[in-house]
Amino acid sequence: MFTHTDIWTAIDRLAHSFGYSTSGLAKKAGLDPTTFNKSKRIGPDGKPRWPSTESLSLVLNVTGATVTDFMSLINDDDSAASLTKIIPVIGYAQAGQNGFFDDAGYPVGDGWDSITLTEFEGSKARVYALEVSGDSMEPLYRAGDRLVVSPGVTVRRGDRVVVRTIGGEVMAKELLRQTASKIELRSLNPQYAERTLKASEIAWIARIVWVSQ
Repeated sequence: MFTHTDIWTAIDRLAHSFGYSTSGLAKKAGLDPTTFNKSKRIGPDGKPRWPSTESLSLVLNVTGATVTDFMSLINDDDSAASLTKIIPVIGYAQAGQNGFFDDAGYPVGDGWDSITLTEFEGSKARVYALEVSGDSMEPLYRAGDRLVVSPGVTVRRGDRVVVRTIGGEVMAKELLRQTASKIELRSLNPQYAERTLKASEIAWIARIVWVSQ
């Protein structure tokens, strides 16, 4: 059973995991910047005030975290501190070049930059991060954001994915449909058109399982 303090602590940890203050996370989610302030956690009558389900839904959506990811942050300090891992970070320019990935879509070699990440559901699989450049993924993902991807995780309709073509084009999209012969993708930025790719054009596809901002 979790407590009022547990939920607010999980929000603090979620914000920290993405490099935000709690007010920064609230603003990113389209909420009033003071929504998660400590002063808002106790009402004028002295009773505990809980975050709304709407506000939780908004911050999970903007970070790409799941409810299970959020619940995993409800741990004591020792447990939370131990749930970390170091993963490689690869730029989009590198991701589009030949020789940097194996056939399964995992980076090869060493010398990459790296980040230390709090573990979450999905991070127990083999993962790495791609650093966003350009504006094609705005407003959801911006230049400098790091998309943590796992080529070994099954992708399903509605998942946000990174796709690399045989020609070296790398893109982050929402998977609309996948068949044996093609995939249909929706652009995260509404100013960009949807894409349909033949299966023979795809080098690899990896599900976005987390975002480090």
